[in-house]
Amino acid sequence: MAPIRRLTTRLKALRDKRGWSQEQLAKRAGISRGYLARLETGRHDPTLTMIEKLAKALGVRVTKLLE
Repeated sequence: MAPIRRLTTRLKALRDKRGWSQEQLAKRAGISRGYLARLETGRHDPTLTMIEKLAKALGVRVTKLLE
């Protein structure tokens, strides 16, 4: 699986595991729900800063998103 695809799959899985909607995670990460949706579907490539924001919002290390 391509690295970006692993990231998008992991992001959605971690969000679902917490029972959060895209809106809830987006609010915690300080981004729009639409942007998060594009990240989860692989239509947008996140910057390292964005990956860090998402990891912090999810309460995990960056490496957890990239495994």
